[in-house]
Amino acid sequence: MSPLGGTVGPMTTNTTTQQENRPLAGTVALVAGATRGAGRAIAVQLGAAGATVYVTGRTTRDRVSEVGRATETIEDTADLVTAAGGRGVAVPTDHLVPDRVRALVARIDAEQGRLDVLVNSCWGGDHLLLPTWDAKMWDIDLDTGLHMLDLGVRTHAITSSVALPLLVRRPGGLVVEMTDGTAEYNQRFREQFYFDLAKTAPLRMAFGLAHDLEDVGGTAVALTPGFLRSEEMLDHFGVREENWRDACAREPHFAIAESPVYVGRAVAALAADPDRHRWNGQSLNSGQLAREYGFTDADGSRPDAWGYFRDVVHGGKDGSADDYR
Repeated sequence: MSPLGGTVGPMTTNTTTQQENRPLAGTVALVAGATRGAGRAIAVQLGAAGATVYVTGRTTRDRVSEVGRATETIEDTADLVTAAGGRGVAVPTDHLVPDRVRALVARIDAEQGRLDVLVNSCWGGDHLLLPTWDAKMWDIDLDTGLHMLDLGVRTHAITSSVALPLLVRRPGGLVVEMTDGTAEYNQRFREQFYFDLAKTAPLRMAFGLAHDLEDVGGTAVALTPGFLRSEEMLDHFGVREENWRDACAREPHFAIAESPVYVGRAVAALAADPDRHRWNGQSLNSGQLAREYGFTDADGSRPDAWGYFRDVVHGGKDGSADDYR
C-alpha cells in the first residue's frame, strides 16, 4: 500500500520507491484549521507523503479556544505530521485576525520561499450549531449566527487573500476549500440558516478562485468528507474509534461514517496528481476521489456517504450502508 492508501506496483529502484512513497517531498503546505478532525488528518496525510506542513489553529498546549477541547492542539498535530514522515510546523493563528495571518504567511515565505498547497479547513462552529439545530433563522441569536459565518466564511476569505500571492508565485498551486456537503447535496437546506450559508459559501469560493487561478496555472476545488467520525463526533455519540459502530444503535446512518484519514488521503492524492487541474472549480468528495485514485479509509473500505444519502436516505432506494462501503 502507498502512503495515499492505494496499491502500488513492484519497485525497481530505490529512487522509484522514494518517489512513490514520498510523492510530496519538497512540497510546502498550509493547513489552516488543523487542530482536529479533517484538518488534522489532512495535515498528517500530506506529511506521510513527504510534505512540509504548516498547521494552524487557536488551541495550543498553553491556550484553549472557544471550542473548549484542550486535549487537541496544533502542536500535537505537528508532531503527528513529523511522525508520519513529513515535517510539521505548528503556528498558533486566529484566522479572523488578518495581521496574524499576514505574520504566518510571512514566516512561510521567509522559511520556505514558496507555498504549494493551501487547505482552508477553518470551522470550529459545531458548538454553536448543535444548540440551534433546526431552529428558525429569527430564533437564532444574531451574534451567534454571524459568528458562525465568521468562523466558516470570513476565515477562509482572509486566509486566501493573504496566502494566495505567495502560492501563485509558482505555477501549479492547489487550493482546497473544505466544507460539509457536495454542490449537489447542498441544494437541500442544511440544518439552519447560518450553517447553510457557512457550508455553501466554500463551494462558491472554490468556483471563484478557480476562475482567478486559471491563467496563473493554479487549481481550486471544494472538498467534503462524508459522515465524519471526528473526535468531536465520536464524543457526541459516546464512542471511540475502536467501537464506533456501537453508535449505530442511536443513529443508524452512522454506519456509513468514515474516519478523518479518508479525506486526508483524498487531499494528499490530489496534491500528488500532476493532472489535478482537471478538477478545477469542481465540488469533490472523499468517496469520489477514493474511486478515482484507488485509496481506502483506514479500515480498508471505501465508503460513499453522499451516494448513500442521495439514493437511500433521501431517494427511497432499498439498500443499506454496507452497500455503499
